[in-house]
Amino acid sequence: MYILLFSIIGETLSTVLKLPVPGSIIGMVLLFFALKFRLIRLRQIYDAGQFMIENMTILFLPAGVGIMSHWDAISKYWWQIIVIVLLAIVVNIAVIGFVTQFVKHRFEGDYRK
Repeated sequence: MYILLFSIIGETLSTVLKLPVPGSIIGMVLLFFALKFRLIRLRQIYDAGQFMIENMTILFLPAGVGIMSHWDAISKYWWQIIVIVLLAIVVNIAVIGFVTQFVKHRFEGDYRK
């Protein structure tokens, strides 16, 4: 119920305030802060979260169907989409690498011999 509540709040905020951010993202951020500041406990959403993780392929199915139903609109831009996806992958790997190195050096020290 908490996950649904935060999703509805996020969608409402996104719609009412006409934000360029999807309501589901706003809801996830609000849920994160509620967990971070201990307004709700992890055990209260653990079972539902586990269920969603185990069934993630079903949850992403509507996005795949949406892409296929609008294929005629995006098919002429396929190479731009591939370039953007590949660049995003490279940027993500680089950022994750730098953050991991920063955390390792900052909090664990440097163990080079």
